[in-house]
Amino acid sequence: MDGPVDENATPQRAPASRPRDHADGRTDEANAETRRGWVAANRERVREMNRRWRAEHLDRARQLNRDSMRRAAARKRREAELRARSRERAKRWREAHPDRVREYQQQWVEQNREKVREYYNNYYAKHRDEVNVRAAARRDADPDRTKQARKQWADRNKERIAELQRNRRSNPETYQSELAANAAARRLKRRLSGAGLPPRRLHAATAAERRTNEREADAFFSDPALPEHLRQSTAFAESLTEQMVKNGARMREFAEAYAAARARMGLPPVPTEDIVYARAVELVTERLRRVDLLTSRDVAAAVRNTKVVVRQHERKQQFEQLVKALVVHAQRNLARLTEEAAIENMARSRRGKPRVSTESLILQLATQEVVQFVVTSRLTIADVRSAARFAKVRVAMPLDGHTVGGHHQARREPIS
Repeated sequence: MDGPVDENATPQRAPASRPRDHADGRTDEANAETRRGWVAANRERVREMNRRWRAEHLDRARQLNRDSMRRAAARKRREAELRARSRERAKRWREAHPDRVREYQQQWVEQNREKVREYYNNYYAKHRDEVNVRAAARRDADPDRTKQARKQWADRNKERIAELQRNRRSNPETYQSELAANAAARRLKRRLSGAGLPPRRLHAATAAERRTNEREADAFFSDPALPEHLRQSTAFAESLTEQMVKNGARMREFAEAYAAARARMGLPPVPTEDIVYARAVELVTERLRRVDLLTSRDVAAAVRNTKVVVRQHERKQQFEQLVKALVVHAQRNLARLTEEAAIENMARSRRGKPRVSTESLILQLATQEVVQFVVTSRLTIADVRSAARFAKVRVAMPLDGHTVGGHHQARREPIS
């Protein structure tokens, strides 16, 4: 015996197109049927033979078991790969034919209304609260569309609405309460009219408005520390901005010295800007009376806002310093700059280029010389050109061989 007898084994068919004949004249089908009958009649004997064979051939049994597990794993892997390829192929087809997919889905829904309604009812029964919350959020997101849809439904279902109202009023208590409310409203209207007062005005709030009001009220009243938190964050941001505007330059010098000391000691480098603002935050928190409600997000927001304000302040200062330096430099070196401007125009004429006004050339040359020793790290090219135009109206310029005062006014371009 080469192996155990499989009690539930199904015989494989012969690869030939017709049953194979044996020496005894029987076919594979007949032999398989005989074998199945014998196995069914001798279950206990087959089990005993299998146990005895396994005990005598334990290594072979284990090897057969491993081979069977490998074949099963390979078969499962092939089936998984086949399913994955099928899913990928179906996905590509759906992406390439969205219209046909949409049409098929619509046709299926039209042909299976009862199934769709049953699926929806089963899902709603299991997820009632989640469905209601999502539906309310969807209605609140677009109240106008919700109102229009409700009106259209009412226009299409007038009989249904009338039936619902009749059913509601069929309850005697409900009907009497509505009558009492209407009578009270009429009496109030008559009393107000008799007293010469305007009628009562009520604003009918929709369900979406009521839910929004409830959320806002909960957020406002459930946070007792909100006013103090806002006060602390505002005071911290203002103090940090004031500290950096007044002492930013001196603190940067300290930060640069600190970074150099760390480098000499072999410590990892730290950005100078981080050192500056870390020290500024430390100074401001020590000076303020209360900062216990501030969070890291508040500090980060204050630092970002302060950086913007400081950049604007530095840009404005550098612009003003550049204008002053241009005016002083152009006035001190007016003769030399005038000669260089004349030489530049002569060179342009020889090269066939159009001449440029002497004023523009003088300020252009002065700007090229001044930007070499004036700090312009926060200024753009447009800012430098604007500073040259500002300086142009403050310097007495030679024009066509004559010196004229800069008494004409030029349009100012403010620096923010």
